[in-house]
Amino acid sequence: MTTEVDYYELLEVERSADDATLKSAYRKLAMKYHPDKNGGCKDHEAKFKAVSEAYDCLKDPQKRAAYDRFGHAAFKNGASGFGGGGHGAQDFGAFSDIFESVFGEFMGGRGGRPNLRGADLRYDMEISLEDAWHGRSSEITVDVSGVCDSCSGTGATPGTQAHACKQCNGHGKVRAQQGFFMVERTCPVCHGAGEVISDPCRDCRGEGRTDKTKTLKINVPPGVDEGTRIRLSGEGEAGARGAPSGDLYIFLHVAKHPIFERQGTTLFATAPISFTTAALGGEITLPGLDGEKHLIKIAPGTQSGREMRQRGAGMPVLQGRGRGDLVVRLEVETPTRLTAKQRELLEAFRATETGDECPQSSGFFAKIKSALG
Repeated sequence: MTTEVDYYELLEVERSADDATLKSAYRKLAMKYHPDKNGGCKDHEAKFKAVSEAYDCLKDPQKRAAYDRFGHAAFKNGASGFGGGGHGAQDFGAFSDIFESVFGEFMGGRGGRPNLRGADLRYDMEISLEDAWHGRSSEITVDVSGVCDSCSGTGATPGTQAHACKQCNGHGKVRAQQGFFMVERTCPVCHGAGEVISDPCRDCRGEGRTDKTKTLKINVPPGVDEGTRIRLSGEGEAGARGAPSGDLYIFLHVAKHPIFERQGTTLFATAPISFTTAALGGEITLPGLDGEKHLIKIAPGTQSGREMRQRGAGMPVLQGRGRGDLVVRLEVETPTRLTAKQRELLEAFRATETGDECPQSSGFFAKIKSALG
């Protein structure tokens, strides 16, 4: 007799693992046991097939739901009316009951009660570009439906409890024959809950939840960008009558910065320089979001609009290593007020631009004179 290993144990994940966790675990194990990497080892080949089989099952929502309820028996032909023969409609009825029990949640069968899970909530949070660079911890206050303290979420008065609905026998749905077809509807007595509360809690009126104000701590990691979403599991609305709570999603919005603009991990800034620095060359310093002063070297003859790139001075990579770049766009400023000495020097410089000392400029002006006749 062979022992069937639990699919979750094969993938080395918890039963509550989400799709991303399942996929990551499968890739890791598939690479480890792939036959091409293990010289045709039979044990590794068998492990590889088992891991692949487990992932093929759990990645499919319907198959996973069936497996969570019935284990490996959910996929065996002889299980609970799937096999056999010779009993006609009786066998078909058994098959129908099992099919609805497994897939009722997805297809409206009698085994699927309404989803009483609490609603997911959204919270919009604005942060500065400095916060996005360094990360931050802060607290937020949200108004949300929480578990009723009086009845602990059951919806019933303390000391009492709900009982199965007699109308639908706890299924949450009732059947009615209409010709050849059997039609199912939500139970009109329990409204699909499958339970009836005879003595509802006075504080929550049988809902199992009341309005509350929560203060939550938010950890914003370095490198977040506009629209980054942070999920707080179970911090949304409480579910009705003890059902699981929804999640709270924090949507981040990065405020406009007076100096820097961002594209991915690259920061852009515009730096003004004097026309003498542009002509003769020099250096300027620019304070970065990292708190350091970045030295920008300017070559002689730099034109307005030239971009200088500083490697590793941009935004951190979210949940990764390294930083992006800082791109500085140089803009040459023209002075609006000149002293007498400055004007004298500039006039002397302008005289050289049209003389023999500047043949390129002389040729340019010659072309203009020729064009004008």
